Amino acid sequence: MFEIFTGHSSLQAVILLALICALGLTLGKVKVRGISLGVTFVFFVGILLGHCGLSIHEQTLEFAQDFGLALFVYALGVQVGPGFFSSLRKGGISLSMLALLLVLLGTVMAVLMPSLMPISLGDAVGVMCGATTNTPALGAAQQTLAQMHQPTSSVALATAVTYPLGVVGVILALLVMQKLLAHRGHIAIAPNQKEDATYVAAYHVNNPGVFGKRIGELAEITHEQFVISRLWHDGKVMIPSSDTVLQPNDRILVISNENTGPAMEILFGEQETTDFNNDQVDWDAIDSQLISRRIVVTKPGINGKRLGALKLRNHYGVNVTRIYRSGMKLLATPDLRIQLGDRITVVGEQASIANVEKLMGNIVADLDEPNLISIFVGLLLGLLLGLIPIALPGISAPVRLGLAGGPIIAGILMGTFGPRLHMITYTTQSANLLMRRLGLSLYLACLGLHSGADFFATVMRPEGVLWVVSGFVLTVLPVLLVGMVAYKWARIDFATVCGMLCGAMANPMALDYARDTLKSERASVAYTTVYPLCMFVRVILAQVVLLLLL
Repeated sequence: MFEIFTGHSSLQAVILLALICALGLTLGKVKVRGISLGVTFVFFVGILLGHCGLSIHEQTLEFAQDFGLALFVYALGVQVGPGFFSSLRKGGISLSMLALLLVLLGTVMAVLMPSLMPISLGDAVGVMCGATTNTPALGAAQQTLAQMHQPTSSVALATAVTYPLGVVGVILALLVMQKLLAHRGHIAIAPNQKEDATYVAAYHVNNPGVFGKRIGELAEITHEQFVISRLWHDGKVMIPSSDTVLQPNDRILVISNENTGPAMEILFGEQETTDFNNDQVDWDAIDSQLISRRIVVTKPGINGKRLGALKLRNHYGVNVTRIYRSGMKLLATPDLRIQLGDRITVVGEQASIANVEKLMGNIVADLDEPNLISIFVGLLLGLLLGLIPIALPGISAPVRLGLAGGPIIAGILMGTFGPRLHMITYTTQSANLLMRRLGLSLYLACLGLHSGADFFATVMRPEGVLWVVSGFVLTVLPVLLVGMVAYKWARIDFATVCGMLCGAMANPMALDYARDTLKSERASVAYTTVYPLCMFVRVILAQVVLLLLL
């Protein structure tokens, strides 16, 4: 038994990593006052076993760590890819600016460290990499120091001893913000937050300017996007098309974005008081002739096609009102491309809807098996992208996106544009979650095992204590300052703020905590909105600081 755990072999590596992940994930389920560090415990179990003298072969350790990290960030990119670019249009610029403010604030604090305390600039950069849990930046710093013929061991050790509190520090900062704001009544921590980009309302057509006009004409003259799912005229209900002419006192049911409600009232007329956005609405009881059904797209031939190109209104006499994708409700515009796994809401007669079901598939069991080809192709492209050297003016060493940056960008692009190339990138939520958790657990287990041997000895030395304290301050202070600015002044919702802070700090463990606590995918979308840019900027800054100031 002793030989199984200590003798370096491929079997020993699998056994040891499985033991670390199993113990860490089990401890991660323990909650103290409702708080749990979750998968982060895998990292601490790895440190403990590494301190006890357990280890695996260096190349095996490096492979498992790199593979786990690449798998995690790629799966995360695929998950939020469909909503990534739309999130940029909905405040992504402001999120990126706030995230860059956090990055610059932490970099300035690291640069000032050598003048305030006995820490060398190289060690300060290592502290910054650990405090921000950014291993790609550490790799860039080590490469730069090697090119300058400077020692690299201390910078790696500084990162190792500050990394644990870098992980915990962001979580503690989020917890402090959440408790403080909730205590003062500024936020209500709801168990679930709606991820709804659509709004349903009924209007009485009493605007003389639209009398006798076709719906298609109105769509062309207004900048707002809307879908009319039902029209009542002289007591009869019908499914309107773009050629349908509006008449006085018509009653219409309109689906649009929530912020376009006032514009719809100006365009059509008086809005009814009935709340059609309640989840309890029985759509089949609204009228006796038409029914509403949600159909799952499971036929690969539909993947990537524009909704307008299917001509469902002309061929089948139905209207598509909304599309559910990755936890969000999307407005069913003609230019929207259908993706495998979409759940589309169709309004029409029962026989017509049955024909649309045959077209779309609507066989959920067909989605159970993920397309492994697209997963491995995406990983390959992401890893190759991370290896491309990027030359920047004034910097002698090229910059690379690395294992963390390349796969997440490839995942975002595959999730967004893969269906347009008729690539099946869909994975079930459970399959995507398995990829993320498996990759993150492997990465943390290897990182902890590698850092455990010298961790406690370094922490007990005076310089180690100084690294830990300064790193913890560098983690918590910028997160609290920028977080409060984002929530108080920029008026960004709390879940998005948490995701932005985790992305700017390159902290997937804190993101996992935020998602489990807030029960919202907004945190994941915000994370991937700012993560690629912030990761790239941190890699560059780690090299620039050393090249210019050392």
